[in-house]
Amino acid sequence: MRILIVEDNASLRQLLAGLFANAGHELVGMIEDGSERVEAEIKRTKPDIVCLDYNLPGRDGITILQSIQAFAPEIDVLFMTGSDEEGIAERAADAGASGFIRKPFGQVQIVRELAIVCETRKHAAKPTSTSEPTSEPSATVQKPGGSQARRGTAVIADDSGSVRLVLKGLLEECGLKVVQTVANGNDAVIAARNHQPQVLCLDVNMPEMGGLEALPLIRAASPKTAVVMVTGNADKNVVSVAASHGASGYIIKPLRPAHVIGYMDRLFK
Repeated sequence: MRILIVEDNASLRQLLAGLFANAGHELVGMIEDGSERVEAEIKRTKPDIVCLDYNLPGRDGITILQSIQAFAPEIDVLFMTGSDEEGIAERAADAGASGFIRKPFGQVQIVRELAIVCETRKHAAKPTSTSEPTSEPSATVQKPGGSQARRGTAVIADDSGSVRLVLKGLLEECGLKVVQTVANGNDAVIAARNHQPQVLCLDVNMPEMGGLEALPLIRAASPKTAVVMVTGNADKNVVSVAASHGASGYIIKPLRPAHVIGYMDRLFK
């Protein structure tokens, strides 16, 4: 994988560069601050992964992560921080981070997290428009004995482009045809009404209308749809409110293929 490091600590930049090289990855650049050089270097070097610190001179990592999501959702971001700020891991996950690691970290720890990010990206779909219906043929699931069973259609609602890509790939592996992806709750309600999907994956935190607000409207518009909440923050209140409005369950960010596929298999038993 081609990796860009954004980290203000020079010693840590060199350590990460050595670790990634030893793991067989290609270092395409290192940036020591949160200036607009980050976006310029991404466009120039086209990395597969950005290893991104949170506390940077200029802009913080969450702001940069959101910027990357806007113009290059196919790029994975491995988010790093030594901050004890409450909820930072959940915020990074909701913003689209593919992996998260706290400082100080061991060498084995970060190499393992990077490997998980690389493995997850293998399941991602190719980038498409965030709100237009897709045109792929219906996916199928191979059943014992060689028969194939369709699991129907799905809609994905998440404001993170990278999450939409990974979820789309995983749902199609599970035998669901993703008929539309959207980035806010308003569009999720419309998509549910128009498509009446078997499954709708609904992000909790989105602009215009969040998932918890959209959930009862989706259930009213498409009562037979199984709505699965997608969140980086599965606290008891979120889970309770979602369940009271008819959610079928939830998936935690950062997305992990085994968890998503396992959940969908249980949903369709």
